[in-house]
Amino acid sequence: MQGAGRRVLITGGASGFGLAIARTLLDQQARVAIGDIDSERLEEAVRNLDNADDVLPLKLDVTSPVSVKAAVAACQETFGGLDTLINSAGVIHFAPLAEIREADWDRVVDVDLKGPFLCSQAAAPLLCESGRRGRIVNIGSDAAKVGCPMILSYCAAKFGVVGLTKALAAELAPYEVTVNCVCPVGVSTTGMGHTVLDWKIGATGQKTDEILAETAAGIPLKRNATVADVVNAVMFFLSDASAFLTGVALDIDGGLLSTMPIPGAKE
Repeated sequence: MQGAGRRVLITGGASGFGLAIARTLLDQQARVAIGDIDSERLEEAVRNLDNADDVLPLKLDVTSPVSVKAAVAACQETFGGLDTLINSAGVIHFAPLAEIREADWDRVVDVDLKGPFLCSQAAAPLLCESGRRGRIVNIGSDAAKVGCPMILSYCAAKFGVVGLTKALAAELAPYEVTVNCVCPVGVSTTGMGHTVLDWKIGATGQKTDEILAETAAGIPLKRNATVADVVNAVMFFLSDASAFLTGVALDIDGGLLSTMPIPGAKE
């Protein structure tokens, strides 16, 4: 029951990792605000969540300081404070270097990096005075650890999220607020996962099953990541078991970034 009694704001909370984290926290008797820029998706998410009385839906643009401050103020008014922030909102854009437009670059960096900064800045005072150990968990990516072609803005933003995580961890440690990051490989069942999968299909001409099988074959544990893998890692960072961990960027990747195959070894 890592989430029991927690007062939580989740950005990008109407879908993907954010929604799955919200569902898990609600099952553990947390009070959860889900913020999302898509009003229709937000309404649908609330309809499909159990414990609706403990859900605060918020129209939230993480790139807007005004919107972010209003969301945090709503959490304070409704929950009496805030002790947990999950920065899950994110977008991705595919283009080769020569074709990246400034507007596309700015959108990705604004949502994926500026957003976590603005939300952390606004929420930090409440986390520090919450009366329990505050938590910030950022959703990173394997693209926060390695450079990838075609997604330059996404890599730059997610590398920045790791740096932001470590700097926030240093600044908030005196207040017993921990700041950590999970860095999953692609999960095909999220909205962004569908976007990535569709791009791969268009780029390679392969079928969905072929791409997923090929991806799994390249992971040492021989399977693709799931939403549950990411949720479990986030919940660990909310638990007392992780109380001495801060500034960590944890790979959720089945060993992909940490291992190297050797010819002749068992695969």
